Amino acid sequence: MADQTDPQSAPGKRSRSEFETDSIAPQVAANGQSNGPDGCPSKTTHRCVADKVPIDETSSDDDIGPALPSSAPKKKRRKLPYEKLYISALPSSPRYSKSLMHKDQLSFVTMTPYTDFLITSSIDGVVKFWKKIADGIEAVKEFKAHVGEIRSVSVSQDGRNYATAGVDKTIKVFDVITFDLLAIIQLEFAPRSICYVHRRGASLPLLAVSEEAGKSISIYDGRGENQKPIHFLSKTHRSTVTAMAYNNEFDCVLSADESGMMEYWRPSGNYEQPGSVWEYKSSTDLFAFKKAKSSATSITISPSGTHFATMSFPDRRIRVFDFASGKLYRTYDESIATITDMQQAGTSLQKLEDVEFGRRLAVEREMENAALQPKINVIFDESSNFILYGSILGVKVINTLTNRVMKVFGKDEPFRSLNLALYQGQPQKKGVVTVSMAASNNPLLQEAEERDPMLVTTGSGKVRFYIFSNETEISRSTRDVQNEKAKHLNPRHQTETKPIETGHAAIIHTTYGDIHIRLFPDAAPKAVENFVTHSRSGYYNSTKFHRVIKKFMIQCGDPLGDGTGGESIWGKEFEDEFSTLKHDKPYTVSMANAGPNTNGSQFFITTEKTPWLDNKHTIFGRAVQGLDVVHKIENTRTFKEKPEEDIRIINIDVL
Repeated sequence: MADQTDPQSAPGKRSRSEFETDSIAPQVAANGQSNGPDGCPSKTTHRCVADKVPIDETSSDDDIGPALPSSAPKKKRRKLPYEKLYISALPSSPRYSKSLMHKDQLSFVTMTPYTDFLITSSIDGVVKFWKKIADGIEAVKEFKAHVGEIRSVSVSQDGRNYATAGVDKTIKVFDVITFDLLAIIQLEFAPRSICYVHRRGASLPLLAVSEEAGKSISIYDGRGENQKPIHFLSKTHRSTVTAMAYNNEFDCVLSADESGMMEYWRPSGNYEQPGSVWEYKSSTDLFAFKKAKSSATSITISPSGTHFATMSFPDRRIRVFDFASGKLYRTYDESIATITDMQQAGTSLQKLEDVEFGRRLAVEREMENAALQPKINVIFDESSNFILYGSILGVKVINTLTNRVMKVFGKDEPFRSLNLALYQGQPQKKGVVTVSMAASNNPLLQEAEERDPMLVTTGSGKVRFYIFSNETEISRSTRDVQNEKAKHLNPRHQTETKPIETGHAAIIHTTYGDIHIRLFPDAAPKAVENFVTHSRSGYYNSTKFHRVIKKFMIQCGDPLGDGTGGESIWGKEFEDEFSTLKHDKPYTVSMANAGPNTNGSQFFITTEKTPWLDNKHTIFGRAVQGLDVVHKIENTRTFKEKPEEDIRIINIDVL
């Protein structure tokens, strides 16, 4: 045990008893001067100590050690160089200038780097490609990619490949530049999250896929040429992986699981943590999710690769980390409790009326839906200095260096932003004009740097996606474009009697190309209704052309793929419908059957005149475009009338 020293004899700090306080009544000396109890002259701002040594008038009463200056210097506010230039590269209008539709609620919006495509997807499995043009976007192509909801999407670092994962246990791989379906990967499990994990320009694209009901991650050929996984990670995580993101600068994948753990791993070699990042996890702040009993539902890497941002539930916090060190850089609390407290205290960024706040708060509570959480993301701007995310007040733009909200998009709009994508344009002379040159007032340089920035966002429960731009003259009556006929979202409409499905044209999207057909609902109403209903429901999606005979016909429509399956929309065979239409021309579309009145789902397209089929097979259409695709399928190599290569129907659009 350490020796205890008498406090009065110890050097350094003295005990309080050594000092006399000013509250003690002074004694009056003979000369009339007021003295303290020890006889020292008493002053109101200074005291004397027991050893009768007066304290210097310039010292403070009780301070020990060096004294602070009379007035501490003001702390300098952090300032981001060229901040105004970075802000000008974002859309200037706080209101959306245009909105476009899907038939069902939007899930994800993705802006492809370097190739400048906007790709949107909805919960009914539809994927749409839009090309960025000089003033806005234009529709390019639409796919019925999945039967059911799309769970996750990913675009490669070079913007050339795009993939979707659906509840139908398939992954669809698209070529962005040709906006075409490259391959279909059939999974043995339901996917949870997908992510391209190869470097920009890699010869072999790699796609990581996590399981919905497992802890494993499978690495696939990103082109879909091989249906088997290239590698299998079973020990990286101990629970279901909820989100993944790839850092091109570090050639490293960051993945998060339901238990709140985050892991770094390299998508090649030994698939271990790369040596260019932190060495010990205990030195990082990656346990923040575990401590908060939350998990990251989305991860976004900054364009510079130096930081990453996460959105987590149930704590509803946005966290920004330094990638290399794993240290927490910024945290933003968007929990309902914090939002409510700030509204009541009047410290919120914008004070809302009580009724409006209550309405928005009800929408915020819908975010507790686990199916909705993976669709909520945080994004960086191109400079990596700003983050953008949806909140109860709109889309916030936060400068992570100065920790200030610089802008809010859509604060007065009637939707709650969920999934965001940002396009900031490419300068005409990229790489020639520096940031400092762009910040100058040189009109020639400003013209070279002219941009058309665009922020795209989905809305909670909305069938539209919303575009913020530099457009200033915005008409509320014309900005919502009616490019689709939306489905009824009110469940009461689901019990109503459905009208007969019909159409006059259709596009069969195949892995060999598109075939356009004209339908004849007047000549064969039941056959057309059967075909149209099956097409719209996705019944024909991913089915094969299972029977091909040169100079005769190509046959498809069997979900079993061998010519023995398929049924009509009524669940039973239906009768033939013969008319004045004849098999007197090639490219006739007719029902396949096993005899009179045995029509189901299978159909065929002839490649020659086939008059012997008259009054034996119901004619309900004719191919009018894509005839080269018909012949390409006809001339494929076969074995016993079955193509050696799988040729599939991707989906069918009814017009």
